[in-house]
Amino acid sequence: MGKIEAIRHKVRDNTGTRGWQSTSFDRVEDGKAVVSQLTGAFTRAVLVMVLVATPSMLLLDVTADTKQMVALIALFLGLLTFVEYNSTYPSLVEFRDAPPFNRIRFMMLFATVFCLSTIARGKLMPSTLTDLTDAIGTLIGVSMDFPYSPVRLATLMLADGASPDQIASVRTAAGMAYLISLVSLSIFVVALKSGNWPSRGRAFNVWVNLPTFDPTTGGDVVMRLQRDARVNIALGFLLPFLIPAVVLISSSGFEPLALTSAQTLIWTITAWAFLPASLFMRGIAMGRVADMIQERRNANRAQGAREGLAAA
Repeated sequence: MGKIEAIRHKVRDNTGTRGWQSTSFDRVEDGKAVVSQLTGAFTRAVLVMVLVATPSMLLLDVTADTKQMVALIALFLGLLTFVEYNSTYPSLVEFRDAPPFNRIRFMMLFATVFCLSTIARGKLMPSTLTDLTDAIGTLIGVSMDFPYSPVRLATLMLADGASPDQIASVRTAAGMAYLISLVSLSIFVVALKSGNWPSRGRAFNVWVNLPTFDPTTGGDVVMRLQRDARVNIALGFLLPFLIPAVVLISSSGFEPLALTSAQTLIWTITAWAFLPASLFMRGIAMGRVADMIQERRNANRAQGAREGLAAA
């Protein structure tokens, strides 16, 4: 009896030690996950604030009132980004858990803003970097400046009476922005075709990555995703042509001095190039998600058929 009781006490002690160790390990892992999520959200917020403040930091003719307004907008967008990425449940940002989708979009946006700010800075303080950026933008802008091209339509956003220098500034900015958007789109397509998106090492949660898409309403999920993908790709193709037309119809064109002012030119051309490329990427990504769901369905059907044959 004494030996039996000793064995029981030993087993109880070992089990209690393992349970405590397991609980402690889980707590450490949870703490690491919280710190990692908090650090990632803070880093993203800082990057967004740097993006918004980049033109004000690079340009030389920015007034104090403009800097204060930009700082306020940067703080607001940084706080919004921090709350979004630090929360457990998504709200607006799509493909939050499917890198590098949002990273490519951010880099495209930052590269466009930085290059256009560099070109504008070179008009007052030329340097090797500003001259190189301006030369690349001018080369692409002139190459794509043919009738009915997006660059030609971008220059038509200017009202009548714009000087050749003002038209050249818009053409150069449009050429650089369009080049960056095409390169970014190509990078995403290569990542998609090479099998690196979405990552095969993690499960793809449709609700987390598409928070505005409700799979429980409407018809078949695959059909709806494919339809939304086609709509986004079509809009991405048409927006570079539609935006200048809408500007001309609504306001008879921007005043030359208004559009060619540095801040307005940077953000207008950035939106003109970024929105279509972003819609293209969203449409391609939603098409890929639809294909993944269809492949999963086919695999489940094949497995069910094999199990049925095995049971028979």
